[in-house]
Amino acid sequence: MARAARFSSSGMNGHIRQRLEQGLVQLLPQAGVDLIERQLEYLELLERWNRVFNLTAVRAGADMVARHLLDSLAVHPYVRGARLLDIGSGGGLPGIPLALANPQRMVVLLDSNGKKVRFLRQAVLELGLANVTVVQARAEEFRPAVLFDTVIARAFADLLGLLRIARPLLAVGGRVLAMKAREPTNELQRLAGEGVSWRCQRLDVPGLTAQRHVIVIEPSVAGVNL
Repeated sequence: MARAARFSSSGMNGHIRQRLEQGLVQLLPQAGVDLIERQLEYLELLERWNRVFNLTAVRAGADMVARHLLDSLAVHPYVRGARLLDIGSGGGLPGIPLALANPQRMVVLLDSNGKKVRFLRQAVLELGLANVTVVQARAEEFRPAVLFDTVIARAFADLLGLLRIARPLLAVGGRVLAMKAREPTNELQRLAGEGVSWRCQRLDVPGLTAQRHVIVIEPSVAGVNL
């Protein structure tokens, strides 16, 4: 692939590839060369569009490997089912790395920001992601024809708010994944009485010393907004 080839040379570009390869050995040991190439192609698109669209505060491709790609892929074992919704996808995180890792899973990237949605649609087109759909809408107003097995959000402001938005979008037996930096103790306490079970799992993201967690929330009654 032409765009991915840029990362195969020596120097900093080779360092980017090496970081990704080493991280995938830990997170997705079954990953092949094709997944590495596809992730690098997405990384280049993100880096290039970020210069104009301000999709992320992380500017350097080398930093994006751990803080975006590997951070997203660290939650792969917790994603359940055939349909995934990424709320507030922004630059496609974590939805695009997860879609690349599992082409059989249908992924919807949801965002209300027009510029970000424009990037997402272009990324889906250039990457040839047949399993990904981009929707521009507010999450509170989004009502899909088919519900989701997993709803995920990265750095969403509030767990309770996320639960109440995500609950009507979940299929029976579905789960909500909230990606957080530190364990949100106060937010977790607010889930009491919401009819859910939850667990907080610390993630080991290769190349990151900062804390990362995923909160797995499983409502007892999917499709109902308590």
